[in-house]
Amino acid sequence: MMNAISKLLVANRGEIACRIFRACRSMGIATVAVHSEADRDSLHVSLADEAMEIGPAPAPESYLNSDAVLAAARESGADAVHPGYGFLAENADFARAIRQSGMIWIGPAPETIDAMGDKECARAIARQCGVPILPGSARFVSADEVRLECAALEVNFPILVKAAAGGGGIGMRVVDSLEELRAKVETTQKLAERTFGDPSVYLERYVANARHVEVQIFGFGDGTGIHLFDRDCTIQRRFQKIIEEAPAPALPPAVRELLHSAALKLVSAQHYLGAGTVEFIYDCDREEVYFLEMNTRIQVEHAVTEMITGTDLVDWQIKAAAGTFEQLPSQEAVTGSGHAVECRIYSERPEKNFFPSPGTLEKLRFPEEGEGLRIDTGVREGDSITPFYDPMIAKVIAAGVDRAAAIDRMCQALKAVEISGVGTNIAFLLEVLRDPEFAQVEMTTRYVDRRQQAARRDQGVSESPEANKAGTMARAT
Repeated sequence: MMNAISKLLVANRGEIACRIFRACRSMGIATVAVHSEADRDSLHVSLADEAMEIGPAPAPESYLNSDAVLAAARESGADAVHPGYGFLAENADFARAIRQSGMIWIGPAPETIDAMGDKECARAIARQCGVPILPGSARFVSADEVRLECAALEVNFPILVKAAAGGGGIGMRVVDSLEELRAKVETTQKLAERTFGDPSVYLERYVANARHVEVQIFGFGDGTGIHLFDRDCTIQRRFQKIIEEAPAPALPPAVRELLHSAALKLVSAQHYLGAGTVEFIYDCDREEVYFLEMNTRIQVEHAVTEMITGTDLVDWQIKAAAGTFEQLPSQEAVTGSGHAVECRIYSERPEKNFFPSPGTLEKLRFPEEGEGLRIDTGVREGDSITPFYDPMIAKVIAAGVDRAAAIDRMCQALKAVEISGVGTNIAFLLEVLRDPEFAQVEMTTRYVDRRQQAARRDQGVSESPEANKAGTMARAT
């Protein structure tokens, strides 16, 4: 079959750029990489057919510079652009500019990105679709103390302060009382302004005993679509995921069915095109789920879904955008088997509140990939983990006939990884995987925080505000 896309530019870097280039190669599509000055010799550049430099190392001057990326796409002669995840992936104006230039945008319509990217708007759409949502407030750009306190009391403590234009857990703060409300709102607004260019925030009820679950969806742009089951992303630090698994374990059948049907309602309402993820909070005590947000892009954790379904979501994304599916995938044709777990290996120091650990990868060895084991990475031995970008080294994905087998294969794989030159979170990941609380699916979104607090108490040390700030900002891109 002839591809409608002959040359594709990836507006990203690292692991996801490498992942997309592999899919393009199997589809016979030529590829273009963009890179900053710091990434001239990176792995993703070496995997592309051609590469174009777009600016200095800081992301705002390169990967977040939509004008520079657009200019590179035009100059390269690319007829399609894939944004990956992060950076410009959920920038509706960038998507519009790509389309207006006559290129194919690998993603949903800009109007959908706008609607789902505005958290207040997304909650309203979910409510209209009959999807359950957590109690929350209207957005605040600036607010007098009385209005803010009234909104907080109406939502009811504990609450989350969330960036209205943001995603991925960046900048969120838990607030337990009125006394700390103002300071945490201001802190979140400042980070939201720096990261998303929009300081508006809103308040949402915080479910303390909760799990983070999500549904992988794929829409065909005409109001129809399918789901590819669900995932659990509960193990997080500072609202950033580090272990994901599919399917989500130990969910009541009625809850799982509700998750899938709720996600497909949003697909239908938005006439969604391509891959997306609908995220939910699962209240473990009440066995109820609430809409959290919709990510209008490929997710970091898409690999666990691919492992249990045998699909290639990037291949599907490209075909959906180009209109080259010979036959649209059907819900009945998508089957899942076994269980898959993904661990993100980061260059960081868990013992220092996950403080980033930039440096040179003096040694980097992974176990051999094979049946039930996949390694997705954007770096090689000798490469540098810089302070400019997310410090993820690799994703290790392990599958088995059941959850226990997948966890066991993951533990064996992590023990076989050899890395020197930077600190990593591998020992921490192994501790979590071996913890009875994780094995028995008793973990909540506060699991990592509780472990770290207990460790600090045992060591007689307090949390470093500087480490917390640096860790958060390093992952802000």
